[in-house]
Amino acid sequence: MKQTITAKLKLHTDSTQFAALRATQLASRDALNHVSRYSFAHGKTSNQRVLQHACYDEIRLLFGLPAQMACNVPRQVGATYKTLWTKARHNAQARKAGWTRKRYKGLDQPPRYVSPTLTYNYLRDYSFKKVQQVSILTLEGRVVLPHRGYERHVALIGQGAVIGAAKLWYDKPHKQFYLLVSLELEVEDPPPEAHSQVVGVDVGQRYLAVTATTTGQTSFFPGKQIRAKADHDARLRKRLQHKGTRSATRRLLAISGRERRLKQDRNHLISRRIVDVHPQSLIGLEDLTHIRERTKRKRGKKASKKQRRANRHASSWAFAELHGYIAYKARLSGSLAIKVDAYHTSQACPRCGFASPDNRPNKGRLFVCQECGYRLHADLIGARNVALRTLLTRQDWVRTGILCAPREAQ
Repeated sequence: MKQTITAKLKLHTDSTQFAALRATQLASRDALNHVSRYSFAHGKTSNQRVLQHACYDEIRLLFGLPAQMACNVPRQVGATYKTLWTKARHNAQARKAGWTRKRYKGLDQPPRYVSPTLTYNYLRDYSFKKVQQVSILTLEGRVVLPHRGYERHVALIGQGAVIGAAKLWYDKPHKQFYLLVSLELEVEDPPPEAHSQVVGVDVGQRYLAVTATTTGQTSFFPGKQIRAKADHDARLRKRLQHKGTRSATRRLLAISGRERRLKQDRNHLISRRIVDVHPQSLIGLEDLTHIRERTKRKRGKKASKKQRRANRHASSWAFAELHGYIAYKARLSGSLAIKVDAYHTSQACPRCGFASPDNRPNKGRLFVCQECGYRLHADLIGARNVALRTLLTRQDWVRTGILCAPREAQ
């Protein structure tokens, strides 16, 4: 099975090469904004062929971009407008269902591209040379730059990994260029007999992740400090949005980037620890698809202040991102992550099987089975139920030779 990873390569440039790369990035960004304004003026179209046919010559003439880069610009703009139209449709459905009264305003004006990140196509816009060098296309022609990166990633580039598109990213505070290269690896999934243990992972708010095995091993990953930080940022965003000045807007952008990096870092840390502590394992993850629609929560003005805060907590953390990190890291380390049914994982007793909302008094941390009296931490109950359902999936896999549970989507 194929697995895609990203190799981050640090580029070493002199003053002339640095200026050439920076000029290429800024020209590409200006071209994106130009095509975005054209699309907005012509019905906010997301058709990439229409945009390329109408704007290709202007992109080459006004911004001096090479042919392949000039083709990438309409594609990126079309993908952006397609995403905006999808969000608008979802907002219309939410308003019709009474979940919100706010109208989506993403299409009220043409989207403006701020980041100068530039996409390169392999063997057309960039290629690798010997002795850890890479040739990159700029407005002034190709430049050959030495690079440095993670040893395993550099080895994969030189030893036959399928190389895809790359992004030229500029770290403005440190004035450093990086090339983010997509690598596609061929990874064989081990048979069910190769998995030494079964692990269940429960995600939540008080604890970002709780793991449990069928042999009694448990791990807790608390999220108290992270949630406190998220609450602080939410209060700060509210004050800055109310202020509405240009400096407040710049501060909002900085806060959003900082919060996103914090979530990514913590999800990477948790996923790495889970995979390293449980090698050669079958890891069960809850299938949380459409979880927000399935949960009966009050929204908008019908909800109390406490309920709105709980809704924000539930929707702000990237659980799907954590599942994705666990899935790809597990596959690279010889394990396998699958999804299991999440229905009543926190309300069902793992000892007698009795499921009821009353097993969670006041929806607190303590689980008390109303049938057999079994008592345990509620999040640990969820992890154990996920582990048991994963074990049943493994047993069916061994018996039938078919993995009936869906794998984690990449």
